[in-house]
Amino acid sequence: MIRLAIALVVLALVACERQSEPAAPAPEAAQPAAPAEAPAAAQPQATQAIALSPDRAALMQRAQAVFKPLPAEVTSAENPVTEAKVTLGRMLFYEPRLSKAQQLACNSCHVLDHYGVDNEPTSRGHKGQRGARNSPTVYNAALHISQFWDGRAATVEEQASGPVMNPIEMGMVSEAAVADVLRSIPGYQPLFQAAFPGEAQPVTIANAAHAVAAFERRLLTPSPFDAFLAGDATALDDGQARGLQLFMDTGCTMCHQGVGVGGGMYQKLGLVRPFATTDKGRGAVTKKDSDNYFFKVPSLRNVAKTNPYFHDGSIATLDEAIKTMAAIQLGKDLADDQIAGIHAFLESLTGKIDTAYIAKPELPKSGPTTPGPDPS
Repeated sequence: MIRLAIALVVLALVACERQSEPAAPAPEAAQPAAPAEAPAAAQPQATQAIALSPDRAALMQRAQAVFKPLPAEVTSAENPVTEAKVTLGRMLFYEPRLSKAQQLACNSCHVLDHYGVDNEPTSRGHKGQRGARNSPTVYNAALHISQFWDGRAATVEEQASGPVMNPIEMGMVSEAAVADVLRSIPGYQPLFQAAFPGEAQPVTIANAAHAVAAFERRLLTPSPFDAFLAGDATALDDGQARGLQLFMDTGCTMCHQGVGVGGGMYQKLGLVRPFATTDKGRGAVTKKDSDNYFFKVPSLRNVAKTNPYFHDGSIATLDEAIKTMAAIQLGKDLADDQIAGIHAFLESLTGKIDTAYIAKPELPKSGPTTPGPDPS
């Protein structure tokens, strides 16, 4: 009887505990953190091939607040893009007669079928000279706040004529010399007239730069990351998605943000820890000490293809660049698995090159007065 009584008491106590258990979920459902997740989890999923997990949906929503997908072209009110300008600009991009020795063209340093770079620390110019800075890619460059590492050109239109008359790069001595070459080539006259109708003398270096810039304004490389930003949750694989999360959590988006995943601001190189360089960057342009060692933040689009890295091409590999940037800009020492994760995400920024758009055209033949090469 005593054993039976004890058993009945135990059962009663268990029953009481079980009666009180259903109340537990209520406080969990009322936690303040839950509503922050709700918008992502509640996204319409009728058009998705597979259901979005809450984590992937939240990641997409977070990324969409920081980045934007590429447009079809980068427009300009001052230089509207037309087919005639693009046709002319494509030819001029490949035109070696715009260099003094007639050995170099825009495509020599900005190789279009190699993601717009030559993969050298610095590029070979007139008489084999090399400058102090790495040649950045021309792909997606029209999106940037400015051109060149130091931002000395505001637009791709302003940038396009700079290398032509740089004595280290293409070596032409003056605007007049460039115009003389172009005007001496009979096939260019009708192309300039079509691109710049109504002008008494359309063959000018300014118009040549505008044509090249119009061509560059369509040099865009949509990537898997753009598809992800547009709503395709499957566009990134698991490793890339984890890398994106890590990229944002680490703080890389302090500088690498927006449609270019960079290219939208200037930042000091060696913000937290010093980076050894004698290049004053933006300060050499503005003559302000406060701008010393500031450079335009590079876009990370196609970064897996545009090695070597940094303004001087001193960093050979992407993993080394990730490790170094985290250290000197954020004061963080990343573990190998963190570097690998961010690397995986950056691979998703490798875009598609429109091979038909960049195909080298047949250039017009020289005329009887066209100057020959001048290697001096």
